Amino acid sequence: MKASQFFVSTQKEAPADAEVVSHRLMLRAGLIKRLGAGIYNYLPMGLRVIRKVEAIIRDEMNRAGAVELLMPVVQPAELWVESGRFQAYGPELLRVKDRHGRDFVIQPTSEEVITDIARQELRSYKQLPKNFYHIQTKFRDERRPRFGIMRGREFTMKDAYSFDRDQAGALRSYQAMYDAYCRIFDRFGLKYRAVAADTGAIGGDASHEFQVIADTGEDALVYATGSDYAANIELAEALPLIAHRHAPRHLLAKTPTPDRSTCAEVAELLGLPLAQTVKSLVLATDERNAAGDIVATTVWLLLVRGDHELNEVKAGKIEGLRGGFRFATVAEIESHFGCQPGYLGPIGTTRPVRIVADRTVVNMSDFVCGANEADFHFTGANWGRDLPEPDLVADIRNVVAGDPSPDGHGTLAIQRGIEVGHVFYLGTKYSRAMNASFLDETGKPQLFEMGCYGIGVTRILGAAIEQGHDARGIVWPDAIAPFTVVVCPIGYDRVPAVRDAADRLHDELAALGVDVLLDDRGERPGAMFADWELIGIPQRVVLSERGLKDGMAEVQGRQEPEAVKLPLAGLAAAVQGRLRA
Repeated sequence: MKASQFFVSTQKEAPADAEVVSHRLMLRAGLIKRLGAGIYNYLPMGLRVIRKVEAIIRDEMNRAGAVELLMPVVQPAELWVESGRFQAYGPELLRVKDRHGRDFVIQPTSEEVITDIARQELRSYKQLPKNFYHIQTKFRDERRPRFGIMRGREFTMKDAYSFDRDQAGALRSYQAMYDAYCRIFDRFGLKYRAVAADTGAIGGDASHEFQVIADTGEDALVYATGSDYAANIELAEALPLIAHRHAPRHLLAKTPTPDRSTCAEVAELLGLPLAQTVKSLVLATDERNAAGDIVATTVWLLLVRGDHELNEVKAGKIEGLRGGFRFATVAEIESHFGCQPGYLGPIGTTRPVRIVADRTVVNMSDFVCGANEADFHFTGANWGRDLPEPDLVADIRNVVAGDPSPDGHGTLAIQRGIEVGHVFYLGTKYSRAMNASFLDETGKPQLFEMGCYGIGVTRILGAAIEQGHDARGIVWPDAIAPFTVVVCPIGYDRVPAVRDAADRLHDELAALGVDVLLDDRGERPGAMFADWELIGIPQRVVLSERGLKDGMAEVQGRQEPEAVKLPLAGLAAAVQGRLRA
């Protein structure tokens, strides 16, 4: 391929609203062009990367025994009503009507459609197991699209769905996909972690996220220093940091804390460690009648240590909060605690509340908490003496670096990551809702055991750039770079010998199967080199009139500080060897 035949569109500056590195570099390198909020055109250079990502995914999915099909972007709403997700999914699901007033959705995922296919086509246990996948456009109506393609509304995803006769088979399919994903991300050449994760809106019983490691990642990944334990921070178990509760040593005292409404401010005023304070968070759950009207509200007080943060995902798994909760209103707080937020605590509430204490908090003694009166806190508070034992004890906090690992090996560390893949074991969540069954050996109907498995194809581009870049531009792994070698002839348009040598090298590299681009635009060396460093081509070969006289060419890897001189004789094979190395 010659650059003049291709489409190269680089920019010196990115738009001011480009917030993250990947967004800025993709715009500057001419990989994407914005069409609307969270919607992008993928220009030829970006599309080449997408096609390489897709090729690796297809290769490994096929190797794992999955079968490719294609499901439509627009799906009938009745399938989503049947599964219960038409309303439950929320405003991210784009709902549309056709000319006849019938409801449709623009798919964010395809569990409903694939389950409908399975219940019609997979009639017997003899047809199982089966795993279908497709690579298709998705749309999620993000409230605030941002970070370029990292949090866009339209994107490409590979989603796969397995169907098995029993749980044991489903877990084997799950493991096969987990292993396939590891091979996929290994081949991408990206640093990643597979971490245990919450099942989220998809639902199900088990899941792992595949996270590309990047300092700019939105997700916090937790891993053990002494084992293979790894989990998303939403799921990582926080062990109690106090083994047992000590006997009280101080009397309960109502202590003035004027204008000190946070645990940190109170601890500083009293000269106490922040870990001696208890933070109070107030949630509410509503009971509704058939018409959807609120008929009763329960107020919950969740207690975590002052230096810890509430984990809302864990809180949502508490009995009574699983159906959904919200943070209480100021009016509800004043009604139950007699004061505004900032001085709340579990002692002396004006109305009953359900108290949930974190595992560490329940073993604290002589702690500091709000006195339910402005400008006052209790010191020397103790369970059993000053307030009854909590209604429930649960793991409701985020882990912090240095916590003991849940598996007993080492301590926990935290790094940032970008979620680019997710595998779920669904069980019968969708097959039960949609009555999708097969006949077993006895002729009796049984529900499919399902799994689903996604990779954000277009998100891989952004994640790879967030992980690999420098001041000059993108640093692609070889496997997914738009081109792996660029031939940069100095004076291509002026020096016939340079032109002939460049054309010959290009053809020799192409014959060896190297994905090569020849820059025949006649640009000045500085501008030419800057373009390809910005775009991130892994290997650059420079041919010049002077070099040809010496029988040498200059070859430089994208991250190598200096070029190396290689003889023209056998140059194509030598470049190919560098790529293999």
